[in-house]
Formats: sequence, structure tokens, C-alpha cells
Amino acid sequence: MTALATNDFHRPADLDQDLSTQTLRTAFSHFPSGVAALAGIANGVKEGLVASSFTVGVSLEPALVSFAVQNTSRTWPRLKQADRIGISILGEDHTMVCRQLASKDGDRFAGLDIRANDHGALFLDGAALWLDTTVYSELPAGDHKMVLLEVHGVHDHSSEYEPLVFHRSAFRNLRTAEGNQ
Repeated sequence: MTALATNDFHRPADLDQDLSTQTLRTAFSHFPSGVAALAGIANGVKEGLVASSFTVGVSLEPALVSFAVQNTSRTWPRLKQADRIGISILGEDHTMVCRQLASKDGDRFAGLDIRANDHGALFLDGAALWLDTTVYSELPAGDHKMVLLEVHGVHDHSSEYEPLVFHRSAFRNLRTAEGNQ
């Protein structure tokens, strides 16, 4: 095997060393992500939050997904008390639903079409995917926590609803061109 030297590569443009919050937000916004609503009944109260840091397929055995939540979140400490947490991968018509669930004021669930399973996981109608989960573990990650959730059930609605995508700080829709599947 031949060892590679650094002069074997083209030199990249200088990387920006400014790692301010605004620079990082802008840089990270170039990676499109799905948007997930996490909701459940905790201590008799509907609790929910929105995450664009949601990741599927962390593990298949056990079935694990993850998301990151800010350490300053007031909702997560309450929501994680739920027996089950429903994850709804938001559909393309959920832009206003997303804003409502992310709001810090008022009833986040007012007027929303919600379903609950026997374990108290809450799901939004019109979502591309539902996952029934429990908290598997929480790990510190700087100013966030990484939360691993174990999946106990799945309901795929993707043939009916396209997912909502967050890209460059805006909500966008995915459209599958006919024949490009």
C-alpha cells in the first residue's frame, strides 16, 4: 500500500475559523433535515416539541432513533416522563402545525388532529410516518442532549403524505418526480 502525503491532494479553500453561533447555524442549515413532532401524555398533560435534528436508523437491533434537544428546553423534562412518546414525521402541509407546536405560548395542541395510542403516545394526522417510542438513553452533547429512543411500533403514511423538510432555515416540500423512484 502506498502512503499518501498531504501534497498529493489539492488544497481546499481556507476554512472559516469563526465558529460563532450564527456562522454555525448558517453552515448547518445547508444540510436538509426532516422535521419531527414528539408528543405524549405525561402526568395527564399533553406535551410536545418539534425537532429538526431527528435521525432514523441509529440502530436496527434494538430499533433506535435519536434527536437532539437543547439543555434549556422546558418541555423535554416534562415530555420524557410520558410512558410512550409518539413521533410524527411531519408532512408537507404541516408548516403552521410545526410553528404552533414549537411555540412557547398558548395551547400547542389547540385545533390539531391528534390520535393517541393505548400507551399515551400522541400522533399527528397528515404525518408521513408515525413511530411509537420510549426513552432508551440520554447523553450530554455540549449545549444539547442526544436522546436515543427505542421504537416499539411503526405506521408508514408515505404513500399519502410527502415529508416536510427544513433546509437553509426554511420549510420546504419534497416532490418525487414521476418515474424517479
